[in-house]
Amino acid sequence: MPGARAAALAAITAVVLVGTLYSVGYETYLDTSNPLVTALPHHLHKTDYFASKKNPLNVYFTKKLWGWITATFLFHFFTSPRAVRTRARFAQYIIATAVWLAFTSWFFGPPVFDRLTASTGGECTLHLPSGAVVTVPQQYCYTKSTISTTTHSALFPASLLLPDGEWTGVPRLRKGHDVSGHVFLLTMSTLFLVDQLRQSFAPAPRARPSDARWPPYHNLAVALGGVVACLSLFAIYTTSVYFHTPSEKFTGYVLGVAAFALTQLPHYLNPTTDVTDRVES
Repeated sequence: MPGARAAALAAITAVVLVGTLYSVGYETYLDTSNPLVTALPHHLHKTDYFASKKNPLNVYFTKKLWGWITATFLFHFFTSPRAVRTRARFAQYIIATAVWLAFTSWFFGPPVFDRLTASTGGECTLHLPSGAVVTVPQQYCYTKSTISTTTHSALFPASLLLPDGEWTGVPRLRKGHDVSGHVFLLTMSTLFLVDQLRQSFAPAPRARPSDARWPPYHNLAVALGGVVACLSLFAIYTTSVYFHTPSEKFTGYVLGVAAFALTQLPHYLNPTTDVTDRVES
């Protein structure tokens, strides 16, 4: 039943396209790779609610997205009909989690996103309260080290006006191609979640009626999945309108679709997966 996945992909594509075109036409996006503006509030934060990074959708949902996806998947999986509670589905979640970690946290050293930014001219920069920007060795960004004017005084040129007392900050990679991590993760997560939800409406063939029946609370799990998927679509729209350059959103979208394609491997490697491969409760 590829229809649900195709519909989700079409919806995401349309949302990213419309949001990006709007951001270009009305100049609503913030170039997050520009070290001179990225540390400042969004230029529309006073008039556009979702232009502020402190809005609840960003703080409590998008920033914690994989936690929401994990909780939703586990609730849905363990309340699913026995006929579709398969090892392949759980393998899909493991693959998606591994991809998320590789892109955002660790990939035999720096994560994929940091490697991409650095390879496209990115520099490790530190913003001072005065507005000055200091470039430091990239290793400090890879390790997310806290830099202090006291412990790392050699990194600060003598001509700089430094803050009084001991000041600390964490440098970030800027100036390179800053792939939209939010578009990437939201795209992969939405497709993954829709792919899981469709299993509830398409039980495995040759399943016994008792194995295809919805257990208690599964209707709540499906409803939660629908809400999380809709919130993810809306978060994709707000990101497309207010953050990142068009090319950075495009690469985030493409990488998100490619990452979702990887989660399909268990089904292609074992296309005969059915009730005999289910996870016993």
